Amino acid sequence: MNHVLCGLAANAALPSELVDRLIEVADADIAGDLARREDLSHAQAVALASRVEECAAWLASEGRLTTADIDPAAQPHAALALLCEHVDSPDWARLFARDPVFEHREKLAACSGLPSDVVETLAADADVRVVAELALWTTSEVAGRLAGHPHAEVRRTAAANEATPSPILAALLTSEGLPPAQQCLVCDREETPFVHDPQCPRNECDLLPGDSCDGAHQSTVQETQRMALQNPATPTDAVIRFVNHPSPLLRWALAARPDLPSEVYGQLAMDPHAGVRADLAENPAIEDALIRTLVGDRGHDVQRRLAHNPRVPLDVLIRLAGTTKVGATLLPRIAAASSAEIEELAQSPEPAARMLVAQRRDLPTRIRDALATDPDAKVIKSLASHPGLSEAQLRAMVDRHGVRVIAKVATNPDATPALLENLTRHEPPVQKAFREIARHRNTTGPALHNCLADRQARPLAASHPALPPQVIMELLTDPDWQVVVAAAANPSLPLAAMSALVHQL
Repeated sequence: MNHVLCGLAANAALPSELVDRLIEVADADIAGDLARREDLSHAQAVALASRVEECAAWLASEGRLTTADIDPAAQPHAALALLCEHVDSPDWARLFARDPVFEHREKLAACSGLPSDVVETLAADADVRVVAELALWTTSEVAGRLAGHPHAEVRRTAAANEATPSPILAALLTSEGLPPAQQCLVCDREETPFVHDPQCPRNECDLLPGDSCDGAHQSTVQETQRMALQNPATPTDAVIRFVNHPSPLLRWALAARPDLPSEVYGQLAMDPHAGVRADLAENPAIEDALIRTLVGDRGHDVQRRLAHNPRVPLDVLIRLAGTTKVGATLLPRIAAASSAEIEELAQSPEPAARMLVAQRRDLPTRIRDALATDPDAKVIKSLASHPGLSEAQLRAMVDRHGVRVIAKVATNPDATPALLENLTRHEPPVQKAFREIARHRNTTGPALHNCLADRQARPLAASHPALPPQVIMELLTDPDWQVVVAAAANPSLPLAAMSALVHQL
């Protein structure tokens, strides 16, 4: 890979004539960057697709190419991308429906709006992978038919299709009313009974760990049930029968559903598998009483997921924030808080409450400024990137709390060049702050020079347009390829240097 040319291909300041030159010599790596240029003309897109077929599909899916630009025989990926973007070309669809390359037929099967004769051809395809892909994306009528397909893999994907009729989905849970499946991917390849060894040494084997078949296709049947349980179109009265199923995977599939009776949610809250209870904890359909039951659940991720439930009561959320790592993010319940609740949280004696509300970026000035003087570093870390804070306020945060808040202060969109430069000289240094400063829009050359000394911040600094041109050119020979790509993509790279690099080809 030529890292300099890949960077140049992505450089927004690269003149059109140099883009043309890169297209003439592009390999797959360079073409990938060229294809993503916002200023790529239609003529350039056509030329690039003709040279590197791998990027033609991307250009087609992004609307850069039309059917008139593509030869489906020579550029099948691009043609299929247009078909998947609902371009009406029945002749192309019929061509690919009988294509000898199964991947092309499989890709076609995922397209919507296909002619009925093409759908029937795909439904009768000799490769079950094609039929299974069709079952996943097709219409209600066809999915309903394919749910009774002799191959269990087709039934599995039909169970995941939300267009599959509800009664059929219910039948897929129990197999009642459907003819028995005759095959699955396991017994297609192995003599039964067979259980796939999780430590299977065969490099070409693509069976999943634990896949099994004793003639009843049990692993595929269970996966079919899991797909149907997760499918919102499956009737509630059919899925609740699985609340006590011995498989934790099937009980887990129920936990996020929004349509279960409260008593079923109560049973899931007592499930021995923490994953089930964690998914349940974030489900906005559970009631207040159950939320308060789960708040004491120490199972893996249960309390953190409960904190992300949009219906969690504020008092519960404050309790969770004080004992659980909820993450440096605006929680849904805080985002929905009323003006009165914001006021109450900001004045709470609990630092956890103030920390939560400080994550909002639309706080009234009075509340924001009051929180800016908070004595708790966790509150300041939550607030530090709030827009509108003055340089004096940000400096005061650093003076009071030091290394605990510097990285967050560096993310503030209104941080001044002087402040950012000062932060790069802080002792002891804060490594994460260098990365934030290196990508900040207000960062200047001296601050970027200091960021270049940090290994992780170096590629970010190399891409910043405030970096002096001479430094950018020096970085084109850096031993770190990521730095080289970033420097070559820097729009402040001198035009003469761009031209010289391209014309050396």
